[in-house]
Amino acid sequence: MIGTEYLAGLDWVVQAYLLLARESGDTHGPRRRNAGDQLVISTMASDKEGAILQRKRTIVSALCKSRSLDATKFLDDVGNDLKSLCVNITKTAYENEELNKWMTFAENFPSDSERCKTVLRQINEYLTEYSVLVGGGYIPSDADIIVFSTFHPYVISLPNSDRNKLPHLMRWMDYIQSIHDFGGLFERIVLEKAPFDPPLAKQTAKGEADSSTKKAESNTKKAPPNAKAANSGADLEKQSAALNKQATGKKEAATEKKKLPEKVPDDKDKELSVSLLKIQVGLIRKASKHPSADSLLVEEIDVGEGKFRQVVSGLAKYCRPDELTNRLVAFITNVKPGKLRDVVSEGLVLCASNADHTAVEPLIVPEGAKIGECVTFSGHEGKPEDVLNPKKKQLDKITPNLFTDDKGVATFKGVPFMTSAGPCTSTLSNASIK
Repeated sequence: MIGTEYLAGLDWVVQAYLLLARESGDTHGPRRRNAGDQLVISTMASDKEGAILQRKRTIVSALCKSRSLDATKFLDDVGNDLKSLCVNITKTAYENEELNKWMTFAENFPSDSERCKTVLRQINEYLTEYSVLVGGGYIPSDADIIVFSTFHPYVISLPNSDRNKLPHLMRWMDYIQSIHDFGGLFERIVLEKAPFDPPLAKQTAKGEADSSTKKAESNTKKAPPNAKAANSGADLEKQSAALNKQATGKKEAATEKKKLPEKVPDDKDKELSVSLLKIQVGLIRKASKHPSADSLLVEEIDVGEGKFRQVVSGLAKYCRPDELTNRLVAFITNVKPGKLRDVVSEGLVLCASNADHTAVEPLIVPEGAKIGECVTFSGHEGKPEDVLNPKKKQLDKITPNLFTDDKGVATFKGVPFMTSAGPCTSTLSNASIK
């Protein structure tokens, strides 16, 4: 099972590859070779080096596409090892041991078709328990892009008979090509999906319905016809006393109600205060399509907590993922986490919208605002809730008072959304915010 041995160290695949390479004559062994052998070996080595360079070019191009970078700036360095190339592109040091192993795996992936099929079968087994290669969630990492780029030339050429034997691998390949826009870098792998006809609802037989009705009627208890309707004189006196007592209680309650002050304390006003919301400045590190909803995007937002927050937003119709990447946003961080179409969302990105919702955009946070700082409102300095209570509908009561003014400044009842670098704004004036 690949789940235990493979991830214990992808070195197994690397070692197996090197062993098979030695056995097949890809490297010089101890036996004496003639000039013809040397020419064949030299040609094979040249072809192999060319395939590895092409693989690195593809990986570099795919990583750059996922980050909206110009790949030509990095293609001259394809002679370097894969890890150095990836670090240069992402500007992030790869300290994740598991991710490093996947890079080693990609760099040493075999070119021989039979050995390639063997490794694909092992990855298919691994993916029976995972949606993506690294981590236990749904968001692909650089490892998925790197390995997808490595597999694609081989998988695209597989006949359907071989693809059908690798259902988990094909599901993963389809997910990666759907969630990432590689801009025509890869030919789309078309999958044959089995048709699904939902079963018809079971109809209840007429005889069963009649039997059920009769049984219900037979179980209905009828009131006895000769019930006593008259009460004794003593009973009537008791009832009269009880009624008088009840009427007296109502009069006293009404009198006390009149004595209460006309205005109840400011609990209602407190519920509507924007200070209940914890609105922070965040940086979208990555945005991608939702795995199962075309209208949703999944963002990874840095709010200075040491780990990124995953947020699902309905921006797919209005913004491309690359337009959101590396953008500062104002988002509510104390909403209760919940799933949107099976993907956990840990916040709410605040967006301005025109009246007919044909234009929607995240609020513009001024350049210079600090990641993680709280948005403030003059005159509303209360402490935000730790977590908003959905039952109290606090957010529903506050958002009607969030809007942009005629200059596009985001406000709560006319009070600007303020950061250390100035107010949050929008290109949409007199727009609602939610």
